[in-house]
Amino acid sequence: MKRSRFTEEQIIGILKEHEAGAKTVDVCRKHGI
Repeated sequence: MKRSRFTEEQIIGILKEHEAGAKTVDVCRKHGI
């Protein structure tokens, strides 16, 4: 199985940031998704 670019902690942090009200586009750009 291919290794993820992000750790589980990073993914959780990104999702929490989005849930806090950040726009999807902004979150993706910030993290290079």
